[in-house]
Amino acid sequence: MDGVRLFTSESVSEGHPDKLADQISDALLDRFLAGDPQSRTGIETVLGKGFVVVTGEVKTETYVEIPDVVRDTIESVGYNDISYGFDGRTCGVLVSIHNQSIEIAEAVDDGGAGDQGMMFGYACTETEELMPLPIAMAHAMMRRQAWVKREHPGLGILPDAKCQVTVTYEDWRPKAVHTVVCSCQHSPKLTNEEVEQRVKEHIIEPTLRDFADRVDIEGKIQYHINPSGKFTIGGPEADAGLTGRKVIVDTYGGFAPHGGGAFSGKDPTKVDRSATYMCRHVAKCIVAAGLAERALVSVAYAIGMVDPVQISVETFGTNQVDEKKIEALVRERFSFKPREIERYLQLRSSKFLYRDTARNGHFGAKPFPWEDTSAAKDLVV
Repeated sequence: MDGVRLFTSESVSEGHPDKLADQISDALLDRFLAGDPQSRTGIETVLGKGFVVVTGEVKTETYVEIPDVVRDTIESVGYNDISYGFDGRTCGVLVSIHNQSIEIAEAVDDGGAGDQGMMFGYACTETEELMPLPIAMAHAMMRRQAWVKREHPGLGILPDAKCQVTVTYEDWRPKAVHTVVCSCQHSPKLTNEEVEQRVKEHIIEPTLRDFADRVDIEGKIQYHINPSGKFTIGGPEADAGLTGRKVIVDTYGGFAPHGGGAFSGKDPTKVDRSATYMCRHVAKCIVAAGLAERALVSVAYAIGMVDPVQISVETFGTNQVDEKKIEALVRERFSFKPREIERYLQLRSSKFLYRDTARNGHFGAKPFPWEDTSAAKDLVV
C-alpha cells in the first residue's frame, strides 16, 4: 500500500563483544579525565578469545593502571567465570599506547578540530525522548536483558545478546510492531523451548508493554527468538570485539546518516564525537521548540580548523516555519567551534561518565548534557 513501509533497528547488549570493547575504551577515557580533565585520548580496544588489546594515543598528566580498568569493566558486565567463555580475572591484557601525534596536538592546541569529517544529529516526535521508535524499543529490550541477567541469574540468561525491532509505518508515523528478533546467550542446561519462553516472558513482553501508548502491540507480531538454535557460546569466545563497530546502534538505528566516525575512547577534541553530540542537541531543540516534527542537523570540519566548513538543517517537510529561517536561527544561537562545544555541553565535567554512553546508545532519555532541551526556548522565529 502507498505510504506503508517497515523499518527495522538493532541494538546489542552490554555483553556483546563490540559493546564491551566500547565500554573498556570509555571507562579508560573516564579514568584519564578524572585524573587530568585536559587529557586527550584516542583509545581502541580489541577483544578475542582469552585476550584484550588496548592501543591508541593518549596525551595526559595523570597515570591510569590500564589492565585494572580493563578487568573491572569486563567483570562488571558478567564475564567473571570461564564457563561463560571469557573471564576478566584471567584473560590476557596487552597495552600498546603511545603519545598523541605532535602535529595533531599543535592543531588542537589552537582550538581546531581534532579530525576532518561530517557529523549528523537527529530528533523526531515518535517517542518522549525524541528518538525513532524502533531503536528506542531495541535499546529498551537490551537494557531489560541486562537487568534480567543481573537480578534473576537463575533464569540462565548470559551476557551476550542482540535484538531487532521492526515497526510498521504509515506516512512515516509508527503504527504497529511487526517483528521482534532476539538472540540471547544462555546456560547450556536450558532447552531451546525454555530459552524461548524465558526470553519472551521476561525480556520481550515487558518491553513491548512499556511502549503500548506509542504503538500497537496487540496485533500479530512475528517473533524470532534465538533463530539459529542454541546460543551457549558467546562474547569474545565466539566473535572478536572492536571499538566503534556498532555506530548505527550508537546513534539512530539507521534513521539518519552517519559520518563514519566512532565515538568511544575519544576525548571532546575529536569532533566525530563532540560535534555529533552537538548536532543531536540542536536537532532535539528544534523539535522540542515545535519548529519541526523531524530534524536532521549536519556539520563538517577540516582538521585543525576552528569553524566547520558546513552547517545545514533538514526537516523532511515537517517544518512549521521556513527551513532556511530555522537554519539561520541555528547558526545564530549555537556555536559549533570545538572548544565552544566542549564548554557548552560540559564535555570535560564529572557530571556524567562516558562509559554510560557505550551501553545502550549515545542518545535518548539519559542524563547526558546534549539531551537537555532548555535551549529550545531561545529558538523563536
